[in-house]
Amino acid sequence: MGERRSALEKLVNGMNLFEFYKNKKVLVTGHTGFKGSWLSKILVMAGADVTGYALEPPTDPALFPMIGVEGKMRSVIGDIRDFDKLKKVFDETKPEIVLHLAAQPIVITSYEQPRYTYETNVMGTVNVLECARLCDSVKSILNVTTDKVYQNNEWCWGYRENEPLDGYDPYSNSKSCSELATHSYKCSFFDEKGVAVSTARAGNVIGGGDFAANRIIPDCVRAAIKGEPISVRNPNSTRPYQHVLEPLSVYLTIAAAQYEDPTKQGYYNVGPNDSDCLTTGELAGIFCETWGNGQTFEAVNKNGPHEANFLKLDCSLVKSAFGWRPRWSARQAVEKTVEWSKIYAAGGDTAAAAEGQIAEFFSKF
Repeated sequence: MGERRSALEKLVNGMNLFEFYKNKKVLVTGHTGFKGSWLSKILVMAGADVTGYALEPPTDPALFPMIGVEGKMRSVIGDIRDFDKLKKVFDETKPEIVLHLAAQPIVITSYEQPRYTYETNVMGTVNVLECARLCDSVKSILNVTTDKVYQNNEWCWGYRENEPLDGYDPYSNSKSCSELATHSYKCSFFDEKGVAVSTARAGNVIGGGDFAANRIIPDCVRAAIKGEPISVRNPNSTRPYQHVLEPLSVYLTIAAAQYEDPTKQGYYNVGPNDSDCLTTGELAGIFCETWGNGQTFEAVNKNGPHEANFLKLDCSLVKSAFGWRPRWSARQAVEKTVEWSKIYAAGGDTAAAAEGQIAEFFSKF
């Protein structure tokens, strides 16, 4: 028992996660998306036995083909709403760890396609949980949601994990529902089966290879490559910005820690330090300064649907539970994004660039 406790303490205090994940059977849903591609790259580098289940990459261009994991993991193209196909993947691969990232992740899209958003984010989550319930190999499940799950009162302090859930827009609300479904499955089924279940509520992430529409940093990169001014919607909106590797490292830590000790399961906010909660205008300014070449941005008034103006997380719980601290500031995150994006724009080796940033980041553990 003492040896097991010592190993767990090393894990939650920054033990090399690559050692833990070597040869572990891991299923990642949403592996072709921005976060999922980076996560797949980390797991492949760690020597995990990785299976991904997702739709075709959601953007063109797309990060997944660029990041150097094709042929080094199983990649199953399928809809998270297709229960039978998803269950077949569980039955065939028998994962030990499930990292659920598949989602319709864009607020504006959720106004345009609310039904699809709920089908994907709520019933897609239920399908994953049900497949895990019926699969005896699963020991650890992490459902990735969002910082937007909370009833947002535009407070100046960070939301804690015990605050009411009630996202305003269809995206945020569907993720709140996903949290509730996860809690129900945990109480009704997984506690009895000895399967550890957590959710992670992450803030806004940035990094190389995000080609999504209606996101500030991808908009910045597209404009900079074209040599055009950046158009910034809602320049005074405040968000918690962090490099994509920050939450991914936490996801991997939570899933590993609760695999070893189910008492580590829970509901965790994952975000940057308070100093990295920036306005969109401040972030755009840092990007322009980092990109150079006289890059500029301009505020534009667009009467779009409602989005929260101020949002911040209190991440005390995840810090105390796992000894975690953010490694890269928002400025460093922008610098790493620009570094990768300039390699991409020049037709360089984007897979090697991702490997280098992952190696640098995880060397800080």
